Amino acid sequence: MTNIKVIIPAFNEQHSIGQVIADIPKTVQEVIVVNNDSVDDTAKNAKRAGATVLFENKKGYGYACLKGMEYIAKQSLIPENKPDIIVFLDGDYSDYPSELSKLVAPILNENIDFVIGARVKRLREGGSMTPQQVFGNWLATFLMTLFFNAKFTDLGPFRAIKYDKLVALNMEDKTYGWTVEMQLKALKQKLTYIEVPVRYKQRIGVSKVSGTLKGTIFAGFKILSWIFKYSFKK
Repeated sequence: MTNIKVIIPAFNEQHSIGQVIADIPKTVQEVIVVNNDSVDDTAKNAKRAGATVLFENKKGYGYACLKGMEYIAKQSLIPENKPDIIVFLDGDYSDYPSELSKLVAPILNENIDFVIGARVKRLREGGSMTPQQVFGNWLATFLMTLFFNAKFTDLGPFRAIKYDKLVALNMEDKTYGWTVEMQLKALKQKLTYIEVPVRYKQRIGVSKVSGTLKGTIFAGFKILSWIFKYSFKK
């Protein structure tokens, strides 16, 4: 049986996290929620819903993801505990966790290394992505096409990757550049990849990134920094 683990970074998602976990297919072996310095009942609600809860007090999407990976790496010291696939999913219920099976299918059936859940316009609920998110996604993927001949159309956080390939990427970004770093490194290491169209709806609560001017500016800066860094890296 394929061992699939899900990592969910979560900051103040007490109202949504239980619904996210409940909708994840039962084929998943473990759901890992990384409580990223929340001041609400995110951790308690995640544990009640059946997730493994980790705590990362350094705020940042990348910090939370790295905490989850560190936990899995320790588990993997026992070979039978090593996962085959890691899925990353947000805790705000904007994605449809039930579509996880669609995301991992290309890995299982076609031996693809890396799958992005693409938030295509025809499947997006009105208002689910802000204009700055839409523009930022377009700009980032346009630049990746320009510099690397990439076929990405989205930086969607709902994504699946073979565990061994994820480890080999040597991820390092601690904040908003995590998703684009993964895609750039996947291109550099010539991983096979594909996008799968997924539905997307308005999140529960306020976005910590696109919902604030500071978050939007910082996220844009980090994304562009990674792209230009890799564009001139030999």
